[in-house]
Amino acid sequence: MTYRLRNGFDHRKVHMAVVVQQMLFPEAAGILFTADPVTSNRKVISIEASFGLGEALVAGLVNPEVYKVRDGEVIAKAVAAKQLAVQAWPAGGTRELAIEPEIQEQPALTDAQIVRLAQLGRRIEAHFGHPQDIEWCLVDDGFQIVQSRPITTLFPIPAASDQGNHVYISVGHQQMMTDPMKPLGLSVWQLTTPRPMSEAGGRLFVDVTQVLGSPASRAGLLNVVWRSDPLIGDALQTILERGDFIPAIPDEDLNGTPAYSAPALIETNPAIPAELVERGQASIATLKRHIQGKSGPELLDFILADFRELKRILFDPRSTQVIMASMQATWRLNKQLQEWLGEKNAVDTLTQSAPHNVTSEMGLALLDVADVIRPHPALVAFLQHVEDENFLDQLPALAGGREARDAIQAFLDKYGMRCVGEIDITKPRWSEGPTTLVPMILGNIKNFEPGAGARRFEQGRQNAWKKEQELLTRLRALPDGESKAEEAKRLIDRIRTFAGYREYPKYYMISRYFVYKQALLNEAGRLVQAGVLREREDIFYLRLQELHDVVRTNQADDQLIRQRKDAFRSYQALTPPRVLTSDGEAVAGMYRRVDVPAGALTGLPVSAGTVEGRARVILDMAEADLEAGDILVTAYTDPSWTPAFVAIKGLVTEVGGLMTHGAVIAREYGLPAVVGVEHATRLIRDGQRIRVHGTDGYIEILH
Repeated sequence: MTYRLRNGFDHRKVHMAVVVQQMLFPEAAGILFTADPVTSNRKVISIEASFGLGEALVAGLVNPEVYKVRDGEVIAKAVAAKQLAVQAWPAGGTRELAIEPEIQEQPALTDAQIVRLAQLGRRIEAHFGHPQDIEWCLVDDGFQIVQSRPITTLFPIPAASDQGNHVYISVGHQQMMTDPMKPLGLSVWQLTTPRPMSEAGGRLFVDVTQVLGSPASRAGLLNVVWRSDPLIGDALQTILERGDFIPAIPDEDLNGTPAYSAPALIETNPAIPAELVERGQASIATLKRHIQGKSGPELLDFILADFRELKRILFDPRSTQVIMASMQATWRLNKQLQEWLGEKNAVDTLTQSAPHNVTSEMGLALLDVADVIRPHPALVAFLQHVEDENFLDQLPALAGGREARDAIQAFLDKYGMRCVGEIDITKPRWSEGPTTLVPMILGNIKNFEPGAGARRFEQGRQNAWKKEQELLTRLRALPDGESKAEEAKRLIDRIRTFAGYREYPKYYMISRYFVYKQALLNEAGRLVQAGVLREREDIFYLRLQELHDVVRTNQADDQLIRQRKDAFRSYQALTPPRVLTSDGEAVAGMYRRVDVPAGALTGLPVSAGTVEGRARVILDMAEADLEAGDILVTAYTDPSWTPAFVAIKGLVTEVGGLMTHGAVIAREYGLPAVVGVEHATRLIRDGQRIRVHGTDGYIEILH
């Protein structure tokens, strides 16, 4: 039953039977996977074999032989030395037999038998319509099938309009949200993005086949992904080096595929990002006014039409220019300072407390909320046992409670649209579940003194100014030093002017999403009252266009909603790959570094410095019990994790890139950080002492 629940099988469609099988006495036995269990490649069959019964393999008594078959040809073979076999005994039971030394390294199957078994596996797969995990036996040169069951751990392949080869990049790894999204969330994101995206396993992927096939665009794409996520860059390079997977495409056939060229230059003027933010906030205020009072088809028509306004602001060319200007200045200055002074990632300190960073300001604002509550022990005691999401209404009854309620509400008014996985409109927001913030507020009360928010911002600003003065002084002492210092100062000003804006476009988008969501949930309530839906959250399993039809017709497909709920549950058990091919192969990248100490965990350096401390392995921010000086180790962080950053002194994540939100805020707060560390939450145990090398990109586990 647990297996069925985990994998989304309908209990009502499962039938039980008694299976009667003939006892076999095989010469060899093993397992056949019609999709490679290591890479998930659907075109590669993997066969494991040993002498005698398969029990020796299952029990781990022998190392299996492994054969790989593709298109009817054995493409790889690993023959293991077999010292024993498990044989069935005619009188009943089994026994272990030693294998004669002269045949221990003989293959259990001939090439002809391997190919024949693979063909049988493909027939079974075709019968069931799904990749299979098959147990087999070889008896008198004939294969007997003992069992066949579906492989449930394979990540689905995005649907394509042709039979050609395709290469897909995970959107979730770029957006710091690798969890599956519900259909409403997928459709809202697809209506937002300017690029077409493919769905698979509740996640979104971008097809980069054409870009990789064209020499003109390939270099630009690789340059971007190598900087943002080297594991994606290496995986793409691996595919390219195979030579025959991606068809060459003449540059003139790109049909509008982005060439990843740099945007036009923009002057270093602080009025530009300020104006962009002001325009975005004015647009959200207008949306809130105009959406009021709308319901039924009129509401859905309004929201669908409003995506034009969302994208007009979000993809304003000046907004892109501001973001790219900061990134390009950062890359250029880091490169020059390493050449001139031999210092790596010096810009990280220069970005501390950059002005107008809406995400880093959020973390400091929660410190201010703690300041309001800290003087009142009864409030602190009350919050330590809060479970009711309506707890704000209970605060005024306590001493200092009215001020505490107003402080929390003011925080929610500005930041309450945020949450973990916020790009999925269906995720519960802080305003919908404010108890999520309580552990962080209590942690701030315990770990900080009053006024910590303002002091921290000022300390970061001073750190950046001192670093700037130090660098300029050192540069002036070099040959042609005045010229070098002048160039560095120009780039520093550009970085400080534009770096903070990097976080605003997503804040704007999520703010707009929350206005949509509140209106849609109100409409869902009407549909529940009318008996069209069972519960409000059923709308999360409909695409926005499908919801429009439900609202228009007052009819919903309850079976479709149930099927999508089952599918979503099954997607939660899957891990999306960074890079996926149309063969189903999850292509894993590597860092390929030789400058990392033995035993260290390698990642991408995104915020300079070295720090040592206690590792706190946390997968759910609501359970973040952090103390000052801890090092946060987690799967990924998006802006909603920012309030937790104020208590820690280092960051390690499994997913991330140079310009993703966790990296940006780590630099802003001066936290050494390494991201993209594969399996960090499994390899590092909670409570272990670790050392994070944020400049060089690796982690040492001390004890």
